[in-house]
Amino acid sequence: MVIDPAVPDRTDDGYHSPILNRPGAVDAADADPDAGVPFHYGDPFGEQRAATSGVVVVDRSHRDVLTITGGERLTWLEGFVSQHVSELPDGSGGETLVLDANGRVEHHAVLSDVGSRLVVDTEPGRGAGLLTFLTKMVFWADAAPEAADLAVVTLAGTGLPTTLTAPDGTAVELPVGHYASSPLPGGGVARRMPWPMAGSVDLIVPRSGLTAWFSAALAAGARPAGSWAFEALRAAETTPPRARLGVDTDEKTIPHEIPTWIGDVAQRGAVHLDKGCYRGQETVSRVHNLGKSPRVLVRLQLDGSGGDAMVLPGAEVRSGGRTVGRVGTVVQHHEDGPVALALLKRSVASDAPLEIDGVSAAIDADTVPDDSGPQAGREAIRRLRGQA
Repeated sequence: MVIDPAVPDRTDDGYHSPILNRPGAVDAADADPDAGVPFHYGDPFGEQRAATSGVVVVDRSHRDVLTITGGERLTWLEGFVSQHVSELPDGSGGETLVLDANGRVEHHAVLSDVGSRLVVDTEPGRGAGLLTFLTKMVFWADAAPEAADLAVVTLAGTGLPTTLTAPDGTAVELPVGHYASSPLPGGGVARRMPWPMAGSVDLIVPRSGLTAWFSAALAAGARPAGSWAFEALRAAETTPPRARLGVDTDEKTIPHEIPTWIGDVAQRGAVHLDKGCYRGQETVSRVHNLGKSPRVLVRLQLDGSGGDAMVLPGAEVRSGGRTVGRVGTVVQHHEDGPVALALLKRSVASDAPLEIDGVSAAIDADTVPDDSGPQAGREAIRRLRGQA
């Protein structure tokens, strides 16, 4: 059985990246969330291996990008997002969520604040909804959110250069430190990222310069890689795994179900646990202090003996004849074979046998969070009652 995906219909079904015109570039299927950019260039496993020994460049220009200008942009944004952003220094960034009143995740965004402009990028098809929300929240603040004609290109790998020659010949020193951001010639931004591999770099460039910047990365020694390689690195080589909103989550997801989202900017999270006064914060606080989230994102190793047939995102995960979760990202990794991310009930044992549409699966124990420690709120209550 396939569950209806939570991700909305793409608002840019006609998008076709110019990078797809490169020799060997293959588009993803129309229903894929990464349709419109190269899925691979004829050797998806080779593209993954290239990242482990060198550097690859991935076209992610289907992502939606917004900008927010105005002197109060950060203090204004502070009032309704989950991350502490009001004191971000120039040349920095982070990740954040927008929650609904019940604490369910509506938006995930990556931020870069450079030169009095906040650049915000989010999942394909979600930018319009995020912009509508932000616009409604402006009121009298000196903050101006708007859609931006910018595109994302990602450099990833163990051999990233320290500098890059821009299309205009300018030598660009890439930023150092998680989410560190710096201006690019022509109006773009370079941002250091902790995923899909540590030390990756997002180049957020004017859409008109996408091809030129992609070519500049190739000239610096990068190999072109598709979304298949990017997703395989994200799903198989980040622990705990990094979630993708609308793919690894559904309409019921709350932040604590995705462990990597919990933490401040220095912890590479999207939810600052000491921050209050934003929509949905009560759920975050309650789960952190008094309970545990009902589900958690884990990585599954799938039985690949059935050939090329893969389970589908949204499929039910079953154990002992009962449904215990749902599948998100599904990838073929160059070393680990078929891998999936799944939201599973916390009650599922780490060694429980799982089945997905007839395919056997096992939980990667390294992705199961340690729930043995006490919650801070429960310990405080015990001390008040003299039970400590």
